[in-house]
Amino acid sequence: MPLTRRAVLGTLASGAIGAAAGVCAHGYLYERHALQLIRVTMPVSGLAPAHEGLRIGLLTDLHHSSFVSQEEISRAVAMVMAERPDLIVLGGDYVTNFDNNFLGPCAEVLAALNAPQGVIGILGNHDDERATAMAFGRLRFPLLRDARTTLVINREPLDVAGIRYWTRTSLELSRVIAGSAPTLLLLAHDPRRFTQALDLAVPVVLSGHTHGGQVVLPIFGAPAARKFPVLGGLLESEGTSLFVSRGVGTVYVPVRLNCPPDVAIVTLTARTRRP
Repeated sequence: MPLTRRAVLGTLASGAIGAAAGVCAHGYLYERHALQLIRVTMPVSGLAPAHEGLRIGLLTDLHHSSFVSQEEISRAVAMVMAERPDLIVLGGDYVTNFDNNFLGPCAEVLAALNAPQGVIGILGNHDDERATAMAFGRLRFPLLRDARTTLVINREPLDVAGIRYWTRTSLELSRVIAGSAPTLLLLAHDPRRFTQALDLAVPVVLSGHTHGGQVVLPIFGAPAARKFPVLGGLLESEGTSLFVSRGVGTVYVPVRLNCPPDVAIVTLTARTRRP
């Protein structure tokens, strides 16, 4: 029997649906669990010699939920601890949609974190401020909410500033960093704060929030790509360096495609002046 146009289209549609189902199954069963360790050297304008080679562990977007288990978060914690960083920073979104039923169990896992220069956290857009502050209080980790703390490393000060997700303007940020040390590290959950950091000549920004796009389609890329200066990795411009982690968990749909989860070890190095 000759093939009809309807039969050909039906076969193609069935194949496409099957392929899409297979890709989604891979993203659900495998890729969202394929945690990677990212090592990056970050050029820093005006870095004090005393801070050369400082190693920072970054964990962000844990999203502990019914789809992101304690075991997965524990694996991320262990991966960072095995690297023995000098400082550990937490980039926010410890749970999803303010579900504080998962906050206590998440904090239990994070309690294993320690580093010579301490552990410092900020809030994400999914975090309940009051409940998260209480959890961090029990952990004795500073939670920076439009605030700054000073670390003295090799007798030289290094300032770490952390801002809320809703702190967005250069004026708001300038109030947080006013009078800071020459070496300033900004923790901003949303990498779009890179714009304000450029305005204020902030040398270093560490972020998360993007999940690397979470779903990155072949040819078309990530639907979220246009929103952010970069979805993951390192970006440098006009003396300011930004690093964005893809994070540990997932949100809304428990699938990752072409952007596996990560934790990062960021090593600071003095920016070489260009002629």
